[in-house]
Amino acid sequence: MTVYVDALVVWPNAWGPFKGGSCHMFADADEELHELAARIGMKRSWFQNHRALPHYDLTPAKRLLAIAAGAVERSAREHMLKRRGERTR
Repeated sequence: MTVYVDALVVWPNAWGPFKGGSCHMFADADEELHELAARIGMKRSWFQNHRALPHYDLTPAKRLLAIAAGAVERSAREHMLKRRGERTR
């Protein structure tokens, strides 16, 4: 199983910790996702259990920590299409 991060996006009206941009951290399995999130200092309450893409939102600094901890860069769209295909089999 693998944990992934998608590309950093800078939103023009973002404020607070996401002013410098944000991205998603997601995985093939929730257990592995929560494990890596805890290792990089994320709170479990920050997890967003969206049907299409359960994920954590990351700041640029947390994204770098996730990659250093083993997360792989992958587009969220690619991941959602793969998950959708697996559900229809």
